[in-house]
Amino acid sequence: MSAHDHSHHSHNDGSHEASGHTGCNHEPHSENAVLGPEEGTAIDSVCGMTVRVDAGKPRHEYKGDEYHFCSQRCHDRFEADPYFYVSGNHKKKTTTEPKSALYTCPMHPEIVEEKPGSCPICGMALEPMSGTSDEPNHELIDFTRRMWVSALAAVPLVILAMGPMIGLPVSEWIGKEVSIYLEFALATPVILWAAWPFFHRGWSSIKTWNLNMWTLIMIGVGAAYAYSVVATFFPGLFPPGLLMEGGHPPVYYEAAVVIVALVFVGQVLELRARERTGDAVKALLDLAPKTARRVTPDGDEYDVPLENILEGDLVRVRPGESVPVDGVVVEGRSSVDESMLTGEPLPVEKIEGEPVTGGTMNKNGSLVVEAGRVGEETMLARIVAMVSSAQRSRAPIQGLADKVASYFVPTVVAIAVIAFGVWITFGPDPAFIFAIVSAVSVLIIACPCALGLATPMSIMTATGRGAQAGVLIKDAEALERMAKVDTLVVDKTGTLTEGKPKLTDVVVAGDFSEEEVLKLAAALEKGSEHPLAEAIVAGAEDRGIKAPKASEFEAITGKGVKGHVGGRTVVLGNISMMDFAGVDPASISVAADRLQSDGKTAMYVAIEGRIAGIVAVADPIKETTAQAITELHRAGLRIIMATGDNERTARAVAKSLGIDEVRAGVLPEDKQALVDELHASGKKVAMAGDGVNDAPALASAEVGIAMGTGADVAVESAGITLLRGDLRGIVRARRLAQATLSNIKQNLFFAFAYNSLGVPIAAGILYPLTGTLLSPIIAAAAMSLSSVSVIGNALRLRSLKL
Repeated sequence: MSAHDHSHHSHNDGSHEASGHTGCNHEPHSENAVLGPEEGTAIDSVCGMTVRVDAGKPRHEYKGDEYHFCSQRCHDRFEADPYFYVSGNHKKKTTTEPKSALYTCPMHPEIVEEKPGSCPICGMALEPMSGTSDEPNHELIDFTRRMWVSALAAVPLVILAMGPMIGLPVSEWIGKEVSIYLEFALATPVILWAAWPFFHRGWSSIKTWNLNMWTLIMIGVGAAYAYSVVATFFPGLFPPGLLMEGGHPPVYYEAAVVIVALVFVGQVLELRARERTGDAVKALLDLAPKTARRVTPDGDEYDVPLENILEGDLVRVRPGESVPVDGVVVEGRSSVDESMLTGEPLPVEKIEGEPVTGGTMNKNGSLVVEAGRVGEETMLARIVAMVSSAQRSRAPIQGLADKVASYFVPTVVAIAVIAFGVWITFGPDPAFIFAIVSAVSVLIIACPCALGLATPMSIMTATGRGAQAGVLIKDAEALERMAKVDTLVVDKTGTLTEGKPKLTDVVVAGDFSEEEVLKLAAALEKGSEHPLAEAIVAGAEDRGIKAPKASEFEAITGKGVKGHVGGRTVVLGNISMMDFAGVDPASISVAADRLQSDGKTAMYVAIEGRIAGIVAVADPIKETTAQAITELHRAGLRIIMATGDNERTARAVAKSLGIDEVRAGVLPEDKQALVDELHASGKKVAMAGDGVNDAPALASAEVGIAMGTGADVAVESAGITLLRGDLRGIVRARRLAQATLSNIKQNLFFAFAYNSLGVPIAAGILYPLTGTLLSPIIAAAAMSLSSVSVIGNALRLRSLKL
């Protein structure tokens, strides 16, 4: 019971009062219904509070005893799982309550806080360490609102300021002075309210001396606004050479607001991408059922909240349900689909004493399972933890812009200070105003509004282009990393292969025909729920063979099946099934070995005690896989196959495809360990997979690539999803990534180039030659030109050949 619940009960009216003498409602009390310290009172079995029996509080009868509760909430919890509270198990659970969520910075993992906020080093929003929070993303909601306010103010401001250039002289129609006051009224709420988070981050970056994009934005926007306010209300301070017609100096409101609006667009796009990474963890958590069917020692069965199941409890898993906890089968038999863990499509037979894992799917039988690991100890919870920590360990693509900014900011500030010093020392009268104007002009023109666009524009265009080619890109960093990858780890089932077993061979012995062997095998397998059986039945149908009915069908766990078809005894299964049926398969054992070394599952068929043949089933390799691997090798990638399948099958597949290295029999954490091991040796790793078992490795690789045909969790944990589930998409993704990365670098060049050219002009380097300071029109044009060239350059990606 959490602290929250205790506080909830302590407020309950009258529940603490010593009660008067009233008789108990039922006699005699068994030891289960707990009596209070005084007569006429009872103890609430859920929270342990004393309750007056006659106070009209909720009550519940269980096994002939009446229980009293301080509140409806306690009553409902008891009613959902009475055995849990009567047996005192809830007291054990209180000691294992999960810790409250902690928050950390994606860029600086050393920062850990107890509540959401922003990072003291870089100003980024902190994210929950558990990888998922039930609360909405407040920063995304807030920034979206601020973005719209900024955008709505930016449009009329640009029309007022730039109108004359595009043949819309609105400012002349309404008068220059009114126009300037209108600009002030539109800009002020944006700068003082909407842009507040930017100023907060910029100030943090100066305090901690981690100069970055926020420093530039704060200085540039702040300088442009402060200067414009002075120019609006005290135009007399400026020298005549700086005044425009109407007697006002130039103002830069539109520049400040457009910068803020564009930066918000970039921020909202990035936050949305980060929001989606949490969906991977939510999808994983959805695999575990929310309730479990408790089996009490008295044999009662009912559904209870999953968190009430403790180690040692018994739960029933009915056909078609997810297994709720990690544990051991104590009763029943069934086949369980463990593909979420192993990636292998074939269900595993489970009988008494066999382990089962939470989140796997029970197919056809009913099982009673004794809970072993529960809560945060289960395999699924550990996979969730691995995925969320791997996702956090990546830094966003802001790095490149921040790196440039860390050199650019001090340089610009130094130039502004030098310009101020030179003007105040050598400038004409009024030297102070000239010095201020030139210093502020330097800071304004240096603020790269195109910097906020450089990355998001390329990413938006590239993601659109990728989607047309069946390559879905989740975020900027996935693309940035994909361009540098040199090693590719691939899962086998569903990635290299189809992921569905198919009938591949029918081998016959003696005078039996292929049709006869397959017809009898299919007849027998019609009664079985095994996926290998489905493959045999489907294979017979594909060849136009109609399977007759079988009678006296019997499945022998771990061996095979037997029954009667058309009056003949038919047995189908592995070598131990043949021993069990007393059949000697020696005459076709060579064929069986050959099939197995090709990575196929060979099943013997015996008719009337004689070996009749073999039916072989395999998971066929996708048609496009071989070509994709050739192209990936050509692109310089080393390919490693990691699979939960056995060594023999894995080697057979790898050999036929020319794969560089094989790791067979690996579990989810082994795949992640392999990725970490490759990282440690300096490799840049991409991981391609399609199952839940691949999710931790997908999240910890530089780039996770999911097959769109696979599990939702794999798709959510990955940075790139291939819609067609075709490995050739990796080749396309790499081409797209390399083109996008160079496009972003070109954009950053454009974003900084105009500003770098404009800075010396703004400082007044041309004044001795022309006698004028930088015209505001040129400053504004340089700014918009840098944005236009960034947008134009990014749009070139639309025509990229993949």
